[in-house]
Parts: sequence; structure tokens; C-alpha cells
Amino acid sequence: MIYTMDIGNTNIKTALFDGEKLVHYWRISTNHSYTSDEYGVMLDGMFRHANLEMGLVTAVMISSVVPTINFTIDHMCRDYFHVTPLFVNPGIKTGLNIQYENPKELGSDRICNAVAANWYYGAPCIFIDFGTATTFGAIDAKGAFLGGCICAGIKLAADALVTRTSKLPQFELMMPPKVICRTTVTNMQAGLLYGYVGQVNYIVERMKEELDDDKIKVIATGGMSRLIATESKAIQHIDGLLTLKGLRLLQERNGTA
Repeated sequence: MIYTMDIGNTNIKTALFDGEKLVHYWRISTNHSYTSDEYGVMLDGMFRHANLEMGLVTAVMISSVVPTINFTIDHMCRDYFHVTPLFVNPGIKTGLNIQYENPKELGSDRICNAVAANWYYGAPCIFIDFGTATTFGAIDAKGAFLGGCICAGIKLAADALVTRTSKLPQFELMMPPKVICRTTVTNMQAGLLYGYVGQVNYIVERMKEELDDDKIKVIATGGMSRLIATESKAIQHIDGLLTLKGLRLLQERNGTA
């Protein structure tokens, strides 16, 4: 079975696949202070809780935007899965024509999303990942990954709104029913979340113009995707496993480490 890990700044999303079939999905916090043994013991407990064994894993594929813990995760995989993991790095076989000016700058999670979006939804398409940063990517009709844009993530913006002001309170990320609100908290919710809906709608509209295709498919993933998709007519598909599916495809295309 293939074990995939999407290591983000805030969370680590992982999934176990048997061929194309999803066996189980887990999500844990990214912890910079954990040792390889602490991660290993945690994952062992998670596998056992799901009535699974770590010995079922024959390959591990990893996307990481947190290079400071890659060494730790690498050792954990060797010691607990007894396999050498593959990381999404420059030179990996993607099956895509990547037209980024410097592909080495391209985040591994965006590569995974591009691979999965192209495979499962077909070109041309736009994919949006609502993570710590919100990233947009575009694939043209020929299947080439052209690039995209990066914005501050919703939670990041919310934290800045609270911590960089003196009197604004903490607030829950939920969509108020109206934009014209009558409390400070709902004012903040409306401004942030409807503002992001507007951002998504406008960027997607501009991307469609640049791709010269107003019927292009738009796929959203990431923790805040469902919340934004409830108000944004620009998003047609929500796929919470897009990055992990991309990792599975990349493992198939690149074999063992």
C-alpha cells in the first residue's frame, strides 16, 4: 500500500491508498519539536486505532513545504515503515509540462495539486488550495501547468486582523448571513470571508480571460474550501484529497526511492 504525507505549515494530512482506493485518511498538527520516534509512535497509534498495521506500507510519498522537519520525517519512515520515502523535489517525473520560469521555486504541494487536477478533472482547469497560504494554479488546454498566484490564507489574515490591532477580538471563521452586519465580530467575519469570496471570483475570472476559456473547470481543496464554495459561484468541484491523490499518482510515476 502507498502512504502519502502532505506536510504543511499548520497540519500534516496523510492517507493510505491500496491502488486507487483510499483506505484511511488522517490529519495531525505539524510539530517542529517532535523527534522521529515521537512521530513514529503517533502514527503507529493512529494505524492501530484504524485496525491497520504500519507493515502494510510498501511505499511512502511526501510533499513538504516545511523543510526543517524533512530529516525527522525521513528517519521516521525508515525506522517505522522500513521504507525509504520519496519527496516531491525538482527532477521528479510529473507527466506535466511545467512552464514556471524556475520550477525549483514551485511548492511541492502545488505540483501535487496540478498533477491530480489534470488527471482527475482534465485540462484545462484551475485549482485553488485554501491552506496557510491560498494558492491558485492554471493548466491550459494542452495540459501545461502555467503557474498562478499566491495570497495570504484565510486563517493567516484572520490572525493578523486580531494580533495587529488593539481592540478587535478573536472570532470564529463562519459566514454571516449578510455583508452589512451590526456587531464587531460579524463585521470582521463578513469583511474577511466575503472579501475572500470576492478575491476568488475575481482571480478565477481573470484566469479564465487569460486562458481564453470561460467554461474552464475550477477545483478547490484545503481546509476552508467548503466554506468559501458555499458563496462562490466560481468553484465547481471540492476535493479535499486533491494533494494526497496527486502524491499517489507521483509515486506510481516514480517508483521506489
